[in-house]
Amino acid sequence: MDAPETNGFVFENRTSLNDQRLRDMCVHAVSPWRLGRLEVRVRYSRGADFSGTCYYNEGRIFVNLGRHLQYPYRMGTHIARSVSNRDGWWKPIYTIDLADGYQVVLFVFLHECFHWLVKRARKNPRQKESMCDRFATRILVEQHGMTVRDPDGCALPREAWDFQDVEGFISPLLRKSTAQPPRPHAALVPRPRPRPQQQLLLFDL
Repeated sequence: MDAPETNGFVFENRTSLNDQRLRDMCVHAVSPWRLGRLEVRVRYSRGADFSGTCYYNEGRIFVNLGRHLQYPYRMGTHIARSVSNRDGWWKPIYTIDLADGYQVVLFVFLHECFHWLVKRARKNPRQKESMCDRFATRILVEQHGMTVRDPDGCALPREAWDFQDVEGFISPLLRKSTAQPPRPHAALVPRPRPRPQQQLLLFDL
């Protein structure tokens, strides 16, 4: 199908999700930011629950959605504070329950979009996975009323996970007509760290 240009980026959907609804969700979520020339392609994965890739040189984001997913889908995030002891450190997995494929695609798109915005802001894009998750989670919580839960399934107060100024990190790309990006109201499973082309992958193929 044709891939129309939408508010600065080209959007193409090759899944059975409704084109207009999916496009509108993504456009609305990133409307405060100057994305520049960007292509977004949504398609089905080859077996993984989901994955995402941001190609900086080409200005292209791919979002892959598993056909087999059942909803609500429990998404694990890396938004928790680090916990340490004498043996090392780790992050508890905080989760949000996503209602449908639209929300899964939106989360992955926002994660990859933050990578893209960091690069456009001329910041170091390495080791930004927690910030990418926090950017995506904030928007889903604000716009879709998600609840963040700890590993035991208990709802968490916002201050437990929203402690970093991720928007400030990319503030040079904030549209001048927007005083501040949307602030969330006040919740993904672990995945490998992305390689240089920044791939988000929750489950191994």
